[in-house]
Amino acid sequence: FVDSAVLRARAGDGGNGCASVHREKFKPLGGPDGGDGGSGGDVVLVADPDTASLLDVAFHPHRRASDGGAGQGSNRHGAMASDVVVPVPVGTVVTTESGEMLCDLAAPGERFVVAHGGRGGLGNAALANRRRKAPGFALLGEPGDEVAVVLELKTLADVGLIGFPSAGKSSLVSVLSAAKPKRADYPFTPLVPNLGVVTAGDTTFTVADVPGLIPGASEGRGLGLEFLRHVERCAVLAHVLDCATLESGRDPVTD
Repeated sequence: FVDSAVLRARAGDGGNGCASVHREKFKPLGGPDGGDGGSGGDVVLVADPDTASLLDVAFHPHRRASDGGAGQGSNRHGAMASDVVVPVPVGTVVTTESGEMLCDLAAPGERFVVAHGGRGGLGNAALANRRRKAPGFALLGEPGDEVAVVLELKTLADVGLIGFPSAGKSSLVSVLSAAKPKRADYPFTPLVPNLGVVTAGDTTFTVADVPGLIPGASEGRGLGLEFLRHVERCAVLAHVLDCATLESGRDPVTD
């Protein structure tokens, strides 16, 4: 389970336009017929319900789209390059490396273009006008964007279970749903959030079990900052209290 990764995206460059003159027997003034270059491919993020974590992006952080094709004579335009689609989990937040938020992919199928491909250059046929009927030049394609963005996954759950370590959160999820999180009698047994789907009559909702909460978690103690992002979006926070704790100085009211 990977909930944070850096993506380095490089869009494709636009293809160059072509400078060509139409040549045909008995037509000495055939005129310009250079085609335009094709646009470079984009790098696109898509919220995919079947993607569980950012593992693929973490292991393959460099994504590059192909360049557009160059224009050719006889008014043949260059090929448009295809986009590179990167599936990410629903709930992924895209930010710059400085922390500025760019997009929040909170709905399945949502798309965000991380890097835009360059536009293709115009051929000399498109540059002809009344004053310059046969230009002997064409335009170069524009370069594509090259960016680095931070992807951060914030779990989408209806109910978030929070409480001290070893309070019974994982045990509660395991009996309410079919999820089988790791359980043991030592703190921070679950190192990642576990999602369970609960069906009660006609109602179905999801429950997130996150690692234990300890004093100072908001400053990063324990696994604080690693899991607090996963309870930000829960509609309900349920505090799980351990009424039989053996630790000195702790009781349900204090917890």
